[in-house]
Amino acid sequence: MYKPHDLPSLDLLKAFEAAARHLSFTRAGTELFLSQSAVSRQIQQLEAQLGRPLFIRRTRALLLTAAGQQYYRDVSQALHQLRVAGANLSATANSRIVTVTTTVTFASLWLVPQLTDFQQQHPEIEIRIAADNFVRDLERDHLDVAIRYAARKLAEPDAVRLFGERVLPVCSPQLLKGLKKNLPRRPEDLNNFVLLHFEDPAIFTPWLSWEVWFETMKAGLPAPPGVLRFSHYDMMVRAAISGQGIALGRLPLLDSLLEDGTLVAPLADTTYSPTTVDRAYWLMAPPAARERPEVQIFMAWLANKAEPLAELAE
Repeated sequence: MYKPHDLPSLDLLKAFEAAARHLSFTRAGTELFLSQSAVSRQIQQLEAQLGRPLFIRRTRALLLTAAGQQYYRDVSQALHQLRVAGANLSATANSRIVTVTTTVTFASLWLVPQLTDFQQQHPEIEIRIAADNFVRDLERDHLDVAIRYAARKLAEPDAVRLFGERVLPVCSPQLLKGLKKNLPRRPEDLNNFVLLHFEDPAIFTPWLSWEVWFETMKAGLPAPPGVLRFSHYDMMVRAAISGQGIALGRLPLLDSLLEDGTLVAPLADTTYSPTTVDRAYWLMAPPAARERPEVQIFMAWLANKAEPLAELAE
């Protein structure tokens, strides 16, 4: 039986966090330079220590149990704090480090894929991503830059608007393969598909619920053949990519996945802006950080990257 003072090893926690984030032992192994079987054994060892299953293992899918979702939230936050602690120590020895805080979703789906360009242009500057879903005190936590999705009134007075957001259904092209005449063309047609739901316990993003989407589309809420619910948006996207159902996609966060065909938008004409207030992604930095050249370079680069998207969801 698991005892509160029995702390699992860091290797087990890192394996669990990676597997939960990717919903895949194989992708977790690739990230951690381990084999799929090694990650699987580590998860089994962790589950044995905790005395309960963390994953639901299916033939072609990996899902978190309710306990697994709660444990993922706690473990990811704890690992984040450890990484921030290390970054703070390193930053004192190397002033060319820029630490960026933002949400897990924004980091994994939009920011990280863009960073190759920054590294090519500025190899002398090290970017560290501190991703979680908490609003951090930048000065207290020694963070240089924040990217937050919020209404204008909640952003800092000198915050820079990057871009807004739109929502539409997305899924894997494999999910639609072979349907031919039965392809979904209207909101009502989604009645034939499993719907992937993002559960937001804090209700910060009500526009990402299917109920709101169907209401906006002036369509009745369907009775789909199945429902899958996720506590983290990026997990839901992974499930959509693997063909487990249809999700509400956030643009432009998923633009690259739509452009390369990883995801498709079967109802492309149902795109809508989630809110009428000036809600957008805002770029912020505390006064002391703004004076550092490397922070100025990063913020200018990010604003330039976002410029083509700046008119979205005004």
